[in-house]
Amino acid sequence: MITEEAGEIVQRAVALRRRLHRQPELSGCERRTAERIARFFAPLRPDLVVRGLGGHGLAVVFTGPEPGPTVLLRCELDALPIHEVGAAGHRSAVDGCAHACGHDGHMAILAAVGEGLARTRPRRGRVVLLYQPAEETGRGATAVLADPRFAELRPDLAFALHNLPGYPLGRIVLRSGTVCCASTGMVIALRGVPAHAAQPETGVSPAPVVARLIDLLHRLPRRLGLDDRLSFATVVGARLGDVEVFGTAPGEARVLATLRSDRDETLQRMVASVATAVRRLARRHRLGHEVELRDEFAATVNAARAVDLVRRAAGASTVTAPRRPFRWSEDFGRFTAIAPGALVGLGAGERTAALHDPAYDFPDELVSLGATLLSRIVHLCLD
Repeated sequence: MITEEAGEIVQRAVALRRRLHRQPELSGCERRTAERIARFFAPLRPDLVVRGLGGHGLAVVFTGPEPGPTVLLRCELDALPIHEVGAAGHRSAVDGCAHACGHDGHMAILAAVGEGLARTRPRRGRVVLLYQPAEETGRGATAVLADPRFAELRPDLAFALHNLPGYPLGRIVLRSGTVCCASTGMVIALRGVPAHAAQPETGVSPAPVVARLIDLLHRLPRRLGLDDRLSFATVVGARLGDVEVFGTAPGEARVLATLRSDRDETLQRMVASVATAVRRLARRHRLGHEVELRDEFAATVNAARAVDLVRRAAGASTVTAPRRPFRWSEDFGRFTAIAPGALVGLGAGERTAALHDPAYDFPDELVSLGATLLSRIVHLCLD
């Protein structure tokens, strides 16, 4: 994007990003964000707009004059429950909520792509710009796919960008196969019988089981013979009893953990192993128990065909191919499971604050770079 017209498009997209950054909304609560995006696109006269997709999702469609494949470009609407720090003039105006993952920038990139499509439709096929809700909780993509209206938007190819601090600004980060790990949160609830602290034997304390479970989770990969460093469990919380009462032995406990692997099948095996251990320990210690899964993410797997298209679109741009998948999760994997696709990393600077850091602010320079790359991908697919 080097023309004067393209420069104006980018300026409008950057201004949109800063407005979005000031008014972030949490997963599942992105109604006003979706409305702002819809207002941005209204004067561009897209061929179809689908609102309320899978919650507050929004799909904006531009169709070419000839039949052809459907290319989906996806970004995220939601922000994080983080209190932003920093002095930027567009700093979050919502206490305890911030776009610390750069989703505001991803939305702006698709806005710039959309304005370009409004001026010059693809020669054939159609482009679906999907503004997806609730990525951070892993629920949004599943909800979008379950929405009956998505059947009419089902893509033949799917692409998404994610900014990556720690890489040089604008560097394209791309690999075939698994690019982001599968993961799930696990909540283990244990119920016993409280007792006087002077007579703990009259109750049933979950304390011994909590200790065993924390140790079991820590050693889970080794127990299952998983020594590849990409399959592991992280205890993120544990609570024994509800209040600080020194005269009472507790009767309830909760253990919270995140399980993670680069393969969906391995993650399922890990979940089943922990659930079996919980049942066995609870039965042995006469405890009631519940196991609940939350924030479930499938592995994001890049198709070789889609990766090749990205490489061709990148042209002379520097492309880095990581040897191993990223440990973090992204629910774009739900889309790569139904269509060949690729999640592409875009370097956000080597000295930029990390994702989910309270000081993170998406670099405006990436709006033009990201929009140019996605526009070229669309051109290769549909022209």
